Amino acid sequence: MFKIMLADDEGIVIDALKFIIEKEFGDECVVEYARTGRSVIELAENFRPDIAVMDIQMPGINGIEAMREIRKNNDNIIFIVMSAYDKFDYAQEAMKLGAIEYMTKPMERNKMIAALKNAMGIVEQEKRRRSNDLLIKEKLETVIPILENGLIYNILFHEYFDEDIENYKTMLDITSDYAYMMVLVCGDDKDGNHMTNAVGASVRLQQHYREIRENIRLYFDGFAGTVMGNKIAILVPYSRREFDYSDRDEVINNAREMARKLNRMMDTSFRVGIGKAGELKDMESSYREAINALLMTTNTVAHADDLPIGCEYTDNYPIELEKRLFEEVEKGRTEAAVAVAKEYCEQLRGKDIMDVRLKVLEFALWAEHLSYEAGGMVYNLSDRRDYLPTLMAINTMDGLFKWFEEKIVFSCSNISGRKEESSNDAIEASKAYIEANYTKNITLEDVSREVNISSYYLSRIFKEETGENFIDYLTNLRIEKAKELLSTTQYSMKEICSMSGYSDPNYFSKTFKKNVGVTPTEYREGK
Repeated sequence: MFKIMLADDEGIVIDALKFIIEKEFGDECVVEYARTGRSVIELAENFRPDIAVMDIQMPGINGIEAMREIRKNNDNIIFIVMSAYDKFDYAQEAMKLGAIEYMTKPMERNKMIAALKNAMGIVEQEKRRRSNDLLIKEKLETVIPILENGLIYNILFHEYFDEDIENYKTMLDITSDYAYMMVLVCGDDKDGNHMTNAVGASVRLQQHYREIRENIRLYFDGFAGTVMGNKIAILVPYSRREFDYSDRDEVINNAREMARKLNRMMDTSFRVGIGKAGELKDMESSYREAINALLMTTNTVAHADDLPIGCEYTDNYPIELEKRLFEEVEKGRTEAAVAVAKEYCEQLRGKDIMDVRLKVLEFALWAEHLSYEAGGMVYNLSDRRDYLPTLMAINTMDGLFKWFEEKIVFSCSNISGRKEESSNDAIEASKAYIEANYTKNITLEDVSREVNISSYYLSRIFKEETGENFIDYLTNLRIEKAKELLSTTQYSMKEICSMSGYSDPNYFSKTFKKNVGVTPTEYREGK
C-alpha cells in the first residue's frame, strides 16, 4: 500500500490525478490532498506520505518552500513536481530537494503514470532496505551479546591467543588497547561488605538480564558478560593505561547513578566494584581488583584506585617487561622469552649486585613454577639446592644475566618440549596399538581408550603428526600387509582378506583396487 499526497490549488488537477491513480493502481494506493502550502506541510506531518505530487505555485507558502519543510521531517519521501512554468531554476531547486521528475502543465497522463511507477519502485526498494537493516540489527542483537561474553570469558579465564583478542576487537569495533573492568553484584540487602541471598538474586539477575544490560549501556560504553552467580562482569574500553582523576570521578558517579536506577527497577540492592585501567589483555587483574575493592569497603561503589589494592611500583620499574616475560614463558616460546629477559636485564644494569641476585633468583624460580604447572617438569626438593651458592659466587652482572637466561631457556624448553613429547608418546603408542590389532575391527575410540586420550584430541594430533586421519592410516597399513601377503605367501584370497583385517572379500577387493589401482588377484599375477 502506497501513501500518495497530492498538492495543487486547482481542484480539477486534484480530481484528474485522483482519477488516474485510482484507474491505474486501484487499491494499491491511499490518496490524500491539500490545496495550500501550509495545509500541505500539516498534511505531510500527519499522513506521512511515501510519494508527494507537488505544484510549484500554490497560495501562501510555495511548493519549493513546502518541499523544504516536509523534507526536514521525512527523509524518505519521493517528490514529483508539476509547474505551469518551464523554468530551469525551479527545476534545479526541486531536484536538489529530491524530486525524481519535473513536468510542466498540462501534464501528460502516460508521463505521470510512468513517474508514479518509478516513485513506487524507489519506495519499495527503500522499504526492502529498511526491512533488511532491521533484520540485520535483530540478528546482531542476538550475536553481539555472545561476542561480548566471549571476549570477557576469554580474558577472565585467560583462555585466548593474541589473535583472538584482535578478532574480538574488530568484531566489536573496539579501537582502544586499554580498558577497565567493573563487577555488578546484587542481593536482597547489603550486610557489611557482602550481599544477602546471593542465590535468589542470581535468579532475578538472569530473569532481568536484558533490561540490566540495556541500563548498563546507558551509563557506560562497555560490554556486559553473562550472569555468574549474583555477579555480572563489565568490560569498558578506555583511552589510557591509567585513570585520569576527573575520569575516575565521573566513572564513580555514573556507577552510583546506575546502581540507584537498578535498585529502583528491580527492588534489589546493587553494588559496583571498579578495577584499575590497563591493557585489554590484562583485564583479569582489573576484575580481581574490582572484586577486592568491594571486599575492602561497605560502600555501594568502590574504585580500586581509591583503596590500597595491588602492588605499587616505582616509576622506573619495568613492570610491562616483567608481564611480557612470563607470558612468553607460559607459552613456551623460548626465543621470545630470552629476548624479553635480555631487555629486562639491561634495565637492571647498574643496580646493586645483591638486589640483582635476588631478582634473577625470584624470576628463575617463578619461571620454573610455571613449568611445573604446565606439566613440563617433575618437582624434586633438592633440584635447586645449588642456586643460591651459585649466584653468590657470581660477581659480575653479565654472569648473573647469563645464569638467568639459562634458567628461562630451561623452563621454556620444558614447557614446549613436554607438549611435543606428550603428543609424540601418544602417537607412538597409538601406532603400536594399531600395528598389533589391525586384523581386528578396531575404531578410533578403541585406540583413544588404550592411550587414555579423548578421541577428539587424538584425532587432531594424529592428523598433525602423521599427515593422515585414523581411517586412512589404518586402511593404508592393512593394504600394505595385504600386498606383502600376496607377494610372499600362497594363502587364498579369503585368508588374506581376513589376515588383513577385512571380513568381507568383496569390500576388501574394492578397497584394494581403489588404493593400489588393480585387484588383489591382478596384483598377485603381476608379481
